[in-house]
Amino acid sequence: MPVILRLNAQHIMSIRAHAERTYPEECCGLLLGKSDPTGKTVMEVKATKNGWNDDQNDLTKMRRYEIAPAEMLAVMQEARSHNLEIIGIYHSHPNHPAIPSECDRAAAWSQYSYAIVSVLNGTSADLQSWSLDDRQVFQPESLLITP
Repeated sequence: MPVILRLNAQHIMSIRAHAERTYPEECCGLLLGKSDPTGKTVMEVKATKNGWNDDQNDLTKMRRYEIAPAEMLAVMQEARSHNLEIIGIYHSHPNHPAIPSECDRAAAWSQYSYAIVSVLNGTSADLQSWSLDDRQVFQPESLLITP
């Protein structure tokens, strides 16, 4: 059964605006909300800093992102204090499709949704969400955008 990720229009606008602000580097952030058997519901979008160290393997923030463990822990504690959980991660793909890369797959956790927004020449384009199945393969998630 496909996973449904429910967001509202403001959440989508926040993700797109963050991606355009950080272009040509990748942006990243966390999706806070609740999970249930019918899917996941985003209650808050939390922008984070791309903490990727550009000295790693000659790869730069234009092709990689990393959320610092301390920032992830702080957001997790904040979410819990509001009776929410981290249900997903979002990031951008500058001048590339909103399709997970091998690097995205290698770093992914099966309990999270992964929303990816393609940013073409500074303008956000396609936004898709993915989840990792039990074979460690990304599967598309249905996006349900509420008013």
